[in-house]
Amino acid sequence: MIKANYHTHSTYCDGNDSLEQMTLAAIEKGFDTLGFSGHSYTFFDEEYCMTKENTVRYQQDIASLKEKYAGKIQLLCGIEQDMYSTEDTGCYDYAIGSAHYVKKGSRYLAVDNSAQQFMGQINELYDGNCYAFCEDYFSQISSLYERTGCDIIGHFDLVTKFNEGNVLFDESHPRYREAAETAATKLIAADVPFEINTGAMAKKLRTSPYPATRLCDFIAANGGRFILSSDCHSKNLLDFGFDEIKNIADHRGWSIIYKLLI
Repeated sequence: MIKANYHTHSTYCDGNDSLEQMTLAAIEKGFDTLGFSGHSYTFFDEEYCMTKENTVRYQQDIASLKEKYAGKIQLLCGIEQDMYSTEDTGCYDYAIGSAHYVKKGSRYLAVDNSAQQFMGQINELYDGNCYAFCEDYFSQISSLYERTGCDIIGHFDLVTKFNEGNVLFDESHPRYREAAETAATKLIAADVPFEINTGAMAKKLRTSPYPATRLCDFIAANGGRFILSSDCHSKNLLDFGFDEIKNIADHRGWSIIYKLLI
């Protein structure tokens, strides 16, 4: 079976290890393919993403590593393209489309920085109504493919990052389910895989990946496909949870592809 990860962050954005350190760890773990996916530049929030200057260096560094490790591993130069980024993706091997913000008027509300910020924004702008916020999130992410032309749908239900055990809102609530399923249906039609993302599991924020099991069942039942991803920010977590998720996917009949067709 092909062993690959396409969602990988390095010190060029908010990761902990260099591109070469990640590459060497992937080789040691027996990876066939490692795709790098630095965060695209977002003009309204420069805290976590690659700068324009670092984006150029990132591309050059990966090109050098591709040559250096040819024959040992396939390296790909990808990008995690936020749906509100205005950067061009044409020069990359592939793009992961992600929504890290809800746009409310002229403001970009971060979805995944902290639980405190998450609820603070909802209390300020949504009168504390998490379902209204989630409806906006899924309404906006439904146009992710149209906006980014992505090859992978990134962490589809990122809005649940701090909701382990339904501590903030009930993911079985009809308003939440309708919003999520409507968005999923539109994105399934784009015929690109949804990532099953173990990143929040590695950070011990969730006990299950994105998307939630119920949503994966819905996506699979409606013809959607998946690709495994660790959303890795540290070299030791490149394949975090992969064996567990493969077993769950086999049991539940989820269709997983292991090599991105680009």
